[in-house]
Amino acid sequence: MRLLPFEYAARNLGRSPLRLVLSVGGSVLVVLLVLSAAGFVIGMKQSLKASGDEQNIILLGAGSEESIERSEIPMRTTGIVGASVAGIRQRAGVDAISPEIHLAMPLLPADAPKDAHGKLAVVRGFEPAAFMVHKDVVITHGRLPVSGNNELASGRVAAAGMGFDPPETIIGQSFRMDDESYQVVGLMASNGSVIEGEFWVPLTDLQVTAQRDSLSCVVVRRETATPDDLDAFVAQRLDLELISMEETDYYAALAAFFRPVQWMVIVTATLIALGGVLGGLNTMYAAFASRVREIGSLQTLGYSRSAVLFSLIQESILATSIGAIIACAIGWWLLDGVVVRFSMGAFGIRITAAVLALGLLSGLLLGLFGALVPAWRCLAKPIPEALRSGE
Repeated sequence: MRLLPFEYAARNLGRSPLRLVLSVGGSVLVVLLVLSAAGFVIGMKQSLKASGDEQNIILLGAGSEESIERSEIPMRTTGIVGASVAGIRQRAGVDAISPEIHLAMPLLPADAPKDAHGKLAVVRGFEPAAFMVHKDVVITHGRLPVSGNNELASGRVAAAGMGFDPPETIIGQSFRMDDESYQVVGLMASNGSVIEGEFWVPLTDLQVTAQRDSLSCVVVRRETATPDDLDAFVAQRLDLELISMEETDYYAALAAFFRPVQWMVIVTATLIALGGVLGGLNTMYAAFASRVREIGSLQTLGYSRSAVLFSLIQESILATSIGAIIACAIGWWLLDGVVVRFSMGAFGIRITAAVLALGLLSGLLLGLFGALVPAWRCLAKPIPEALRSGE
């Protein structure tokens, strides 16, 4: 089969600047939607997957398995666990047991008006033992908050979500939390886990601000103890009304809970992209319908219908590929790292190499299917009828 030269398809792109802009623009929008949906799903999955440690056990209130924020357990739980369960990791005689409070609270800049609405943030009350339990958490800039000084540390993603770029510029800023002023003194990182979307406050300070005399959970790091040992402790101390969960199981259940949200994002993006494909079909059909006489002339010159069809598809794919490349550049520059808030804090959209490859592939498929049906309909006409077209 004799094919038309590639230059023929490339030159045809410039014959109608408006059509070229519409084709490239439509491809940009569709590919951006694909990048956004894929980056959202990848970002959430990576954040939840990086969270949790196989050696950690979470003790939280019975009935609160799906949300630590709803959990309430007695303050005395920490001491009782340390005295009752053997095999808990120790360092310098200190048990790796972290009593914590998890709350979703609005944060306002200290100089904001009283009636202003703050951004909802996940705040974790902690004690120094938390760093024995959450071993990946490090202070990358500044220092650790000191109890009694109304200080807090911000996660890297949480700082970006508050509008600070780079995140370390949040250090020194003051925020109002339930009418109490807190100053950010440190920036945290935690290998991409949900902790990076949180603010950490000394436990006693958060208790005073939130007027709370209970904990959300106690996180225990095992040495020789087994999960069954913690289950046995929970079964024996019915007065505490606790349940025991491995930390990895908790975040796996959380990932399953948010899976419908991920599917909703994917389906929504697919439906909008399908609308873009249908719009592209109309654009390409109008473009090819005006060239029916030209297509008939090419066939009289000896080019087969398959060769002409291949050239038209080349032309369409070239236009949508330009749009896909532009969309990938925009996505890499603007979408990567965009903060999305959810009930466990925040995570960043991830535009990875795989997401970019998916975007480029969607651009190629858009060009293929956007041209295939309109081109074939135009080629279906007999050559004499095609040559008379436009007379």
